[in-house]
Amino acid sequence: MKKIATWTVLALSTALAGCSGAAYSNRSLDSVHQPVVRNAIHQFDVAAAGGELPPSEQGRLQGWLDAMGVRYGDQISIEDPSVYGATAAQATVRSMIARRGLLVSNDVPVTTGAVPQDHLRIVVTRASAFVPGCPNWESKSSINTANATSSNYGCATNSNLAAMVADPNDLIKGARSDRNDPSMATRAIKTFREKPQTGAGELRGQSTSNGGGQ
Repeated sequence: MKKIATWTVLALSTALAGCSGAAYSNRSLDSVHQPVVRNAIHQFDVAAAGGELPPSEQGRLQGWLDAMGVRYGDQISIEDPSVYGATAAQATVRSMIARRGLLVSNDVPVTTGAVPQDHLRIVVTRASAFVPGCPNWESKSSINTANATSSNYGCATNSNLAAMVADPNDLIKGARSDRNDPSMATRAIKTFREKPQTGAGELRGQSTSNGGGQ
């Protein structure tokens, strides 16, 4: 009986140790649940015969951009296979993109298939971010002999960050600016200091009478 009891206790201890080790393996304050960024490439070909973009093709492109719902965070580029470049057609496309408050990028990703002759290819690269494996409550045990963080630690914060960031690619390398203008860095402080305070002016008198007379 003593041997059976001893082996039972040892087996139970081993099982608890195994669960505890699997449940709490992260002893740092860095979450193991990190956002994953994926980029999807969408392409659309328009005819640019003679280097111009006719109104019919502009309408097709406009409808495609509306269907795609292009927005901030999308990288839009133009692939032009012509030898001399369809300058006028490219300018028309750039103006259509500019009316949406976006710019055309010079970085053209690799697309599927060759661009037909006398055509332009409009490429929209859209990034999305998500946190795989969340929520993770599989290790919701109160026994934490390893003094580690919960298996769900960081899921809420990083999932919200992945859902709210305007450009998911900023999670990889951050937003960069080619300009080093000190006035841009101090613009907010200058506005705060120079803007008149809301209560600086005199109070205006206003009649409380409703004009009906009593």
